[in-house]
Amino acid sequence: MSEIRLRNYTLLPPVVKNLLIINGIMYLATVVFETRGIDLAGILGLHFFTAQNFEIWQPITYMFMHGSFGHLFFNMFALWMFGAALENTWGSKRFLIYYMVCGIGAGLIQLLVIGLQIYSLGQNLPPDIVNMIRENGAQILSDGKNYIGEMGAYNRALNAVTVGASGSVFGLLLAFGMMYPNSVIYIYFLLPIKAKWFVVIYGALELFYGVAGTNDGVAHFAHLGGMLFGFFLLLYWNQGNRFFKLKIPTFKKKRNYKYTISSNYNYTSPHVRDDEYNYQKKQTEEKINLILDKISKNGYESLTQEEKELLFSQKR
Repeated sequence: MSEIRLRNYTLLPPVVKNLLIINGIMYLATVVFETRGIDLAGILGLHFFTAQNFEIWQPITYMFMHGSFGHLFFNMFALWMFGAALENTWGSKRFLIYYMVCGIGAGLIQLLVIGLQIYSLGQNLPPDIVNMIRENGAQILSDGKNYIGEMGAYNRALNAVTVGASGSVFGLLLAFGMMYPNSVIYIYFLLPIKAKWFVVIYGALELFYGVAGTNDGVAHFAHLGGMLFGFFLLLYWNQGNRFFKLKIPTFKKKRNYKYTISSNYNYTSPHVRDDEYNYQKKQTEEKINLILDKISKNGYESLTQEEKELLFSQKR
């Protein structure tokens, strides 16, 4: 039996490569601008809607900003680790759509959580104090000295800045776990665990830390938001066009196809010479490779009837 593998797999596909470059450039720009007294993360990072520093572009730009080199490194390593396999499977366009949807969705969930926190804290402050905090930004007014603790908490929530590609990365982690559930991931390069259990455990931990409110400076609900939006997008792609007018082609789970040249497949005649048989066998295998590439990029539905018949005539 001859095994035919999907071809054209690259370790650094174009979208992943460009995302790595853009994130690296933005981090360097953050460091350079900081030496000149410009807070680039504050300009491009995500603020709450009612904060003075909120700008319309922030739900997109925040995912390209990082607070430290360690933050950048681990996000980019995960982007390459999970993103390369997904982009090779889906194609660049669909991968980029998925990445951006997860990132924007994570930001929206983070804004929702911050909004609930601001509302809860605002219940403990008089309306005039709340208005003064909003009008004066990060400044704590002496007029509110009787509420200094509550004012500080409200002000920190209102002016919190969210940065990082973690929401998109967690969406990629979810997709990888769904596409390749039995693939083995090595935690700290030592402990093996199947991708599906890694996703479940990591998601449960993020939910626990988010609900527990650990105040560790990590946007746990944003991570869950990336996974949530990614999950619904995967469902939408798989279910087709049931609820939306926008038509997005479905994708199929990548499989390990094995084919053999069937003994009852007649290339020309029962008495074909060995050299002709081997040549025609090679030609057929090349056609099958092209068909598999087409399935990988555009799904099974993109095949012509002739391609489907050829594909299944060789499958054992």
